[in-house]
Amino acid sequence: MTENNSAPTDTTPDTSDTEVATAAEAAVNTKAEVTVDTKTENSQAEKSSSNRRSRGRGRGGSSWDLSQFEVAPEEGKVRFHDFDLPLPLMRGIQDTGFKFCTPIQGASLPHTLNGHDIVGKAQTGTGKTAAFLINIITDLLKHPIEGDRYMGEARSLILAPTRELAIQIADDAVALLKHTKLNVHCLVGGMDYGKQLQKMQKMHCDILVGTPGRLLDFANNRDVYLDQVEVMVIDEADRMLDMGFIPQVRRLVNLTPKREDRQTLLFSATFTPEILRLSGTWTDKPVTVEIGAERVATDTVEQKVYITTASEKFALLHNILVGDDVDSVMIFANRRDICRTLQEKLNKKGFKAGLLSGDVPQNRRMKTLESFKSGATKVMVATDVAGRGIHVDGVSHVINYTLPEEPEDYVHRIGRTGRAGSTGTSISFACEDDAFLLEPIEKLLDMKLACTMPEEKLLQPVPSNYKPAARKLKVDAAPEQSTEQKSAQKEEPKEEQKEEQKEEQSQEKTVSED
Repeated sequence: MTENNSAPTDTTPDTSDTEVATAAEAAVNTKAEVTVDTKTENSQAEKSSSNRRSRGRGRGGSSWDLSQFEVAPEEGKVRFHDFDLPLPLMRGIQDTGFKFCTPIQGASLPHTLNGHDIVGKAQTGTGKTAAFLINIITDLLKHPIEGDRYMGEARSLILAPTRELAIQIADDAVALLKHTKLNVHCLVGGMDYGKQLQKMQKMHCDILVGTPGRLLDFANNRDVYLDQVEVMVIDEADRMLDMGFIPQVRRLVNLTPKREDRQTLLFSATFTPEILRLSGTWTDKPVTVEIGAERVATDTVEQKVYITTASEKFALLHNILVGDDVDSVMIFANRRDICRTLQEKLNKKGFKAGLLSGDVPQNRRMKTLESFKSGATKVMVATDVAGRGIHVDGVSHVINYTLPEEPEDYVHRIGRTGRAGSTGTSISFACEDDAFLLEPIEKLLDMKLACTMPEEKLLQPVPSNYKPAARKLKVDAAPEQSTEQKSAQKEEPKEEQKEEQKEEQSQEKTVSED
């Protein structure tokens, strides 16, 4: 190990501080079309274990066996039993409620478990998180480390474009690792660096999940070492590209072993020429797996489009929310200021609405998300970046207050509902300013979206003195605040502000240097 001044420690991982997962990713067994490019598979030998560190036998001993997790074969479905997965992992899969693989899991696992690199085209909600986690966990359990280990030395690395997605992936990993001694660390911006470092110094790092900016900070400070990474995952590579993170990702990739000495899994919602170029640089003779996006979007989600005007949008939104069939709803808008205005107006009308956007401090975003997951908050307003990767069961409705500028974001948005085999409803508002965005969405979906005028009752204006009655989505209207309270409310917590600004400046500096 080069340039590591930390003392080697006992190889037995410490699980005393392992965090409890909120939930594993809900796997939706969609009828998606799967395309697998196997041209390189026949010519590619499995990655030699001699290129990786010395390994020993897998963990043994368990009072649990597969007889306690029986799943009868079904035609056209792939079982997790069909793979040689370690028993502790199979037990974790049972605990999550998974029985059969989703299309992306069934298509990718035969290749990844044999050591092949993967370039996968799949949308959020297809089960790709579990697909790469199962591969990583299998590799770690079957090839434990012999000899000394260093704190901060990661065995696997998962890169995610947003904080929420990184945290969700870490939660999913913890759920699957419940019956193992492996540790997960999650490094994202907006959180206290010192606290994250303390955890890194306390537990060995088997799976490291994080956003590029914060991971690069830890690597530059020599608090994290990536030269022993065995499996690397780059999730939502298209979003990484859109957000300007590729220079940082490139630096992180350069800190890992050579591509022939590691396994690389790259996932993207789209295969643009730039994404394909990057995949060619970072992967070694990959197998290509492609999931049809249109099926993911339409199988379990009823889609509606209301033709309206910009001035009618809020009244339309309000009247939809008070409907009896609305239980839990996510509202998407393209800009942070629109999201904040919506949240404030909804709260004034008696709704308990949360806000997820880039200008909300990370600690507050996490609390808001947990409140939404627990059901304490029924309405969530979010931007595409903040809402990416949120996996919450029971979301009945997704409302596109403004149509997304990128068609792929439409699929990601409506994928927040209709998960885990349930059905959901997507409602989009198309006004004079954004109706032209419908055509690219329809082209991506390969279907025509039915556009209708809202019913008259849905356009009834909301009285200025409106006091909502108790409903599923409602709380009592907030009392009038004093001038002092309003003034205090406007001030963001100083430390959170500083942390956010520091991360943004760090990211900007990194991008400009490349």
